[in-house]
Amino acid sequence: MCVGVMGTALISPLYPLYQEAWQLRTSDISLIYILYMLGALSGLLFMGRLSDTLGFRTVMLLGLLLGWGGTLLTTLAWDLTSLNTGRFAVGLSSSLIVTSATVGLMQISRPDNAQWVSMMTSFLLAFGFGLGPLTGGVIGQWLPYPLVVTYIPTLLLCLLGIYALLRIELAPHVPPASGTLGWRTFLPRLTGTSRADAWPFILTCACPFFAFGMFGLYASLSPLFLEKMLPWHGPVVSGTAIGVILLASAVTQLACARLPVRWCGSLGLLAVVISNALLVLNFRAGSSLIFSLGVSATALAHGLCLLGGISMVNRIASPAQRSGLISTYLVCGYVGSIAPLFGVGWIADHYGLQTAITLFCCTVIVLATPLAWCFFRHSRMRGS
Repeated sequence: MCVGVMGTALISPLYPLYQEAWQLRTSDISLIYILYMLGALSGLLFMGRLSDTLGFRTVMLLGLLLGWGGTLLTTLAWDLTSLNTGRFAVGLSSSLIVTSATVGLMQISRPDNAQWVSMMTSFLLAFGFGLGPLTGGVIGQWLPYPLVVTYIPTLLLCLLGIYALLRIELAPHVPPASGTLGWRTFLPRLTGTSRADAWPFILTCACPFFAFGMFGLYASLSPLFLEKMLPWHGPVVSGTAIGVILLASAVTQLACARLPVRWCGSLGLLAVVISNALLVLNFRAGSSLIFSLGVSATALAHGLCLLGGISMVNRIASPAQRSGLISTYLVCGYVGSIAPLFGVGWIADHYGLQTAITLFCCTVIVLATPLAWCFFRHSRMRGS
């Protein structure tokens, strides 16, 4: 999982370099990130149930191979179209890897270890994503030909991951009776819950929606607005800012592994509110201290939202619908990243980046505040 998702955020610190080399607009930068997210969304909608049919190892191998090919195309990209094609493939591969790895962790762990699996899944996601921008920032800042050299570690690690996965001995996969591979397997479909769990699942999906949306804002536009906030510049600054968010998110999940689910989700959503408020404030203040506080709040929000959300998915899901519900859960997260950035990129082009960020953050504050209260109060989040 770490190898598979590392390459997804690797490109984030390099956006200013692509912008300078290819004369890109702010909306073009948003489009690169959105195309990756559309690839991830396509994988969840069309292939989200493949792990139940083919087994998690087969799907993980497919995801790693596709990720290697997409990263290679990104390395060789000669214009925006070729770059976006590679990023779409990388996004598609990340969905296959995340869903199959999550199902695999559940299958190889003890039945009474669901909370550990939930924590480990969200931890590995954050840790793997965090390695990407840190690697991209360091290479982009100090090594020659950064738009090529940055991707070499991911290409090598993908090959290592494929080799290691082939060496693992697992029991043969036995598909469910309704799990034969056919054209219906690839029909776009979201798995839902029973009527009794519908509202708790909606509250659960709000966690990745806001967590992914906040991180998406940092990942796609942080190199641009960091220049307006901090006296230091370069890929290593934005890469470190993004990587620190995700690595701190991973540490938060380890520290809060035993925190009750209702506290994880509600405090995570409140941290989303605080991080957005600090971001708006810092556009006017330009303070390094406020920026550091905002990054800390974003890391806390990301970690608690993912931990609380995946814990609730594993609580609600039956074994037969686990991969489907995980796909639905992640779709909500990717939609949270894609939809706002369309508007942010367009508004930034026409009315300025500060106006775009202010509207985005104020909207999130208005929506996330009451949802945090609902998450805390609902009886299902308490285990009943």
